[in-house]
Amino acid sequence: MAITISIEITRNFEVNAGPDEVFEVLADVPRSASYFPKVDQLVDLGDNCFRWEMKKIGVDKHAIQTIYACKYVSDPATRKITWTPVKGEGNGSVEGEWTIEGNGQGGTKLKFHTMGELSLPLPGLLKLAVSPVVKHEFNALVDTYVENLKKAFNG
Repeated sequence: MAITISIEITRNFEVNAGPDEVFEVLADVPRSASYFPKVDQLVDLGDNCFRWEMKKIGVDKHAIQTIYACKYVSDPATRKITWTPVKGEGNGSVEGEWTIEGNGQGGTKLKFHTMGELSLPLPGLLKLAVSPVVKHEFNALVDTYVENLKKAFNG
């Protein structure tokens, strides 16, 4: 038996670095992923597809690990980066986009939006207890990612 937890996260923020520099970093998936916390392994599957294997959360047999893969498409003309799920990889499905634009003062406005589903091998009765914890954890990971990017781009 498994439960499925759906998550949607949006973050808007600005940095001092110019939009071309920001795009260059975020379009380079391994480089961008280096700012994301608790990544155990990022596996290059070829064709700009990557499998994210997150560090396990929990203890022993109660530990869960999120694994998912995405195909990334970067458009330098619009400075938009999108990712879509790669079917059959892991226990999660994630899609989303970065929107990057100049702020008129040499810096950059960023919008991060992602949606995902995570399937966990747990009894359905635990969904009410586990869902808020998983959502909180992913929000915290994204918040740390954003803070790490702000530090890098505002340096």
